[in-house]
Amino acid sequence: MSINFYKEIIDNYKNLYETKEGYDTKIYAGEKQNIKEFHVHSFILKTQSKFFKSAFTEEIQKKDGYFILNLNYSPKIFEILLSYMYSGSIDITKLQPFDIINLLLPLDELGLQPLITYIQKILIENYFDLTANNVIETLELTYQKKSFDKLWDFNIQRICYNPDLLFKSTKFLTVNPSILEIFLKRDDFCIDDEIIIWENLFKWACGQNPVTHQDINKWNKNDFTVMGRRLNRFIPSIRFYNISSEDFLLKVYPFKELLPNDLINNIFAYHMVPNNRQNIITQPYRKSHSIIINSQHFAIFASWIEKKNSSYYNEKNIPYKFNLLYRASRDGNTDAEFHKKCDNKGPTIVIARFTDSEQIVGGYNPLDWKPVYSYNGYYKSTKDSFIFLFTNKSNLQTAKASYPIDENQIYSIWCNPCCGPTFGSGNDLLCSNGNWSSNQFTYHKIHFPSNFNINDYEVFQIKK
Repeated sequence: MSINFYKEIIDNYKNLYETKEGYDTKIYAGEKQNIKEFHVHSFILKTQSKFFKSAFTEEIQKKDGYFILNLNYSPKIFEILLSYMYSGSIDITKLQPFDIINLLLPLDELGLQPLITYIQKILIENYFDLTANNVIETLELTYQKKSFDKLWDFNIQRICYNPDLLFKSTKFLTVNPSILEIFLKRDDFCIDDEIIIWENLFKWACGQNPVTHQDINKWNKNDFTVMGRRLNRFIPSIRFYNISSEDFLLKVYPFKELLPNDLINNIFAYHMVPNNRQNIITQPYRKSHSIIINSQHFAIFASWIEKKNSSYYNEKNIPYKFNLLYRASRDGNTDAEFHKKCDNKGPTIVIARFTDSEQIVGGYNPLDWKPVYSYNGYYKSTKDSFIFLFTNKSNLQTAKASYPIDENQIYSIWCNPCCGPTFGSGNDLLCSNGNWSSNQFTYHKIHFPSNFNINDYEVFQIKK
């Protein structure tokens, strides 16, 4: 029979760390006035760390009987790492939140992969706001480091989903150009209007050292040369053809000397001769996200789809993808355009914003919007659809959802080709030629106003 005495052995190593008995190495951690001397055992460090195993095999000469090493780590962080190497445990409660991010570089250099995996998990699951507020620093630390692939991928995805984390960061001007280029090349960088990318890229370029004034009227010949060099690598990633003719003329064309002449000519031809566009190679629109709601609302929708009464999803564990199919203000606020974009797309959710109000309404269609006339007219039956109301979209506690009344579920969805998205018979929520109204019959009442003005609405395809 085999018996394990792990605890006793670990306790012995802990005691060895605390008493320093038989230590053969002195490590000076820190810099300038913040340096601390640590007494440790080389055989422990070599066993736990690839870095130390390599360091001690390079025949470091002893001085007065001790190995001497200098490390540029803060004493507080290095003490936590030493405790881990001796005992296999770590107490990050001793660290300030930002110090947890500062653990990443020492962990990578020392080759402590199990701890790297753990810290990434902790940062992603328990320090969501911390990594959001320090997203530039976290990107820089994890860039091109395979050890940090989970944290890198997590931050790439969250910035693609919410580009303001990048563009509105106080550290935006310091971002590595290679990292910035990664985002500009992505189709899923969720920017509603390409001119926003150009404006932020221009701001970034002006902010590099030496700083260039943003007013082109104050530029000299050297400024044009410098700015052209800074922007050159990014030009192929900007989807200029997706910028409106007005924005291009007012916000891009003044800087024509920074762009290739053939690009300028092709863009003018694209806008002036629309019937000849098939001869111009353009990039697709970026996958856009909502200008009405944020990821917290999508988490609530995901929970309603699964009829959760508690334990709602949060931003980190939403099991669905929401792909924008249609936005009235972008694609044209007509019933025909709605059906053109949304028919045959499967499950969708409709989100409509009140004019001059924080209220939003909408509904979930688990079927499809393609009009099919049957014995039931244009109605489609389902018990899984819902309509919803937020009396204040900024206050998630005001959210209400309503599912079909059992005996009325055959009228849950109305797919009339002459109307926009419509829920229920009555109709509970009707969009027709840009006009919205409610007369609840099919769904349990959640007190929609009978008539209301909507200034924009969006439809998202839902995929799991």
